[in-house]
Amino acid sequence: MKLAIVKETKTAESRVAITPDVVKSLVKAGFTCLIESSAGMASGFGDHAYEQAGGAIVADKATLLQQADALLKVNAPTFEELEALREESVTISFLYAYTVPDLVNHCLRRRISAFAMDAVPRISRAQKMDALSSQANLAGYKTVILGANALGKIFPLMMTAAGTITPAKVLIFGAGVAGLQAVATAKRLGAVVEVTDVRPETKEQVESLGGRFIQVEDGGVQTEGGYAKAVSDEYLQKQKDLVAKHVAEADLVIATALVIGKKAPILVTEEMVKTMKAGSVIVDMAVESGGNCALSEYGSTVVKHGVTIIGEANLPALLPVNASELYARNISTLLLHLADKEGFKWELDEEITKGALIIHRGTLVHAFTKELLNKSS
Repeated sequence: MKLAIVKETKTAESRVAITPDVVKSLVKAGFTCLIESSAGMASGFGDHAYEQAGGAIVADKATLLQQADALLKVNAPTFEELEALREESVTISFLYAYTVPDLVNHCLRRRISAFAMDAVPRISRAQKMDALSSQANLAGYKTVILGANALGKIFPLMMTAAGTITPAKVLIFGAGVAGLQAVATAKRLGAVVEVTDVRPETKEQVESLGGRFIQVEDGGVQTEGGYAKAVSDEYLQKQKDLVAKHVAEADLVIATALVIGKKAPILVTEEMVKTMKAGSVIVDMAVESGGNCALSEYGSTVVKHGVTIIGEANLPALLPVNASELYARNISTLLLHLADKEGFKWELDEEITKGALIIHRGTLVHAFTKELLNKSS
């Protein structure tokens, strides 16, 4: 079975799907690994390292894709990549299929089967395949570093001969994987950390890391796969009212809140930004899904009402070495679950296969994706 690993073409993407160490293990398992020249260069993995691991470097991308049984990527394949693949070949990547109906239709026409790393079920035996968590963990760390760098003051309490410096206050929206890593990182740097989340079950995790949990007294929030699924407008308004005072007092606000299959909720309004101290910072981790801050701009850092608002869209790509290493283990673990050196097993009723498989040989088989695409059409 021939695996193709290509250089990512998405703007500002520096990760690679497979690292030399993982190539070595895949070759040992009987797979042939074909790597596009310079595919791992931005992540610190040169062609020579891939060759030493047993991979074959191919200079011409079209030739590489034509030979492939499966294409392994970080980001969704492009139309050009899909066109170059043979019919009935397989792709494994982040896909977010419900956001790219044209790409889904192209896969259907070409009878290409597509697995989505973002659809791997969050169950205990799939933890090693959970790329959403591995990448969000790194993003949560990097978010704090970006915020600290943009803030004109230090995080920890410091007592000096010239006087005492009070610790910075950090407010985090969302206590998922990224939010919890942000809590841990900000606490290690010495900040006072407050967290708000619509899921009351996250309170214990936040407090175990030393954060203070700000909670709306009222439940009824549905979750799915660790994400908030449905939150009423009334609940969101109560949350905004509760946290408005904390936003005004914060030096750094980190927003991580996502709702699966929907635009990210606006949690930091323009009025809230106006109440913040001059020189404060907001890092909007949800900017790729529309943003949690009303004033954030995709892929840009802007200053509005005296507040620096960072809208970095691809935080894991700022840590390409670690992000690629973790992602490579995630995707290779999924691959080895789905296939052996002879080909894919196609156990369509098996839980992980059923969760991650979006398109199978020209048919859209993923129920949740079908539902969302039907609603949007």
